[in-house]
Amino acid sequence: MIQTTTARAGLTDDPHVLAEHAARIRARVVRLSHQGDSPHLGSALSCADILSAAYFGVLRLDPRRPDDPDRDRFILSKGHAVSALYATLGYRGFFDVSLLEKFNQAGTNLPEQPSPGCLPGVEAATGSLGHGLGIGAGMALAGRIANRDYRVYVLMSDGECNEGSVWESAMFAGRAPGSNGGGQALSNLCAIVDFNGWQATDRSRGVLALEPLADKFRAFGWNVVEADGHDPRKLTEVMRGVPDSSGKPLAIIAKTVKGRGVSFMQDDNNWHYRIPTEAEVATAQKELGVVA
Repeated sequence: MIQTTTARAGLTDDPHVLAEHAARIRARVVRLSHQGDSPHLGSALSCADILSAAYFGVLRLDPRRPDDPDRDRFILSKGHAVSALYATLGYRGFFDVSLLEKFNQAGTNLPEQPSPGCLPGVEAATGSLGHGLGIGAGMALAGRIANRDYRVYVLMSDGECNEGSVWESAMFAGRAPGSNGGGQALSNLCAIVDFNGWQATDRSRGVLALEPLADKFRAFGWNVVEADGHDPRKLTEVMRGVPDSSGKPLAIIAKTVKGRGVSFMQDDNNWHYRIPTEAEVATAQKELGVVA
């Protein structure tokens, strides 16, 4: 089992430090998009604060032992934002950050969508949206059966909540145990929705009737917290509270801005597919105050 002191090594409560980590993640993913000729930059930028809060403020794990059975699990279900996860794992010490230079290059182990075991710390293959919550629910149930106290966090996109498999998983995880022994009520599971308001071609509200998303999760037996997805203090506080005394899984509806941190990318859905030029990389990193 991971010792408490080891598991919490590298974690912080300081919102300024968490914001600095997020800025460094953003600066790196902007450059990775250019170097790897890879899109989905806006989606990677919107979740940087969530990843910073998780890996530098919450998750009980040891980067030197990425397969420890008692580690907390984090699944990036919105796999198209994997450049942000790779950068986070590198800065958290799972591998040498020099490996990031190989992002999206043929024959390397940093694919544009994550595959299982491609790098230490990558828990599952994702990118085909709608699968991450089901994987996380299975991991959470396995932990309960094995009497382990690890927690499972799943980062999803708002557009991903269009998928029916998300709601099958939500029903499975949120049902309270009945008299016949059915239901799981997986209180060690947390879903975080990166609600940046955009999908590939339109505003989320213009594609399907996503709202009221919080009420939908509540109806499926979940606790729900709506939070500023760019407030590392609040995100850390809420994620650390898993599990709580209610016995229910937790859904965090994190309100974010696509392209956050770079003025000419913010809330501009062109950056779902556009790739920055070298000059735009330099401008973005200057705004972020970080060269990564």
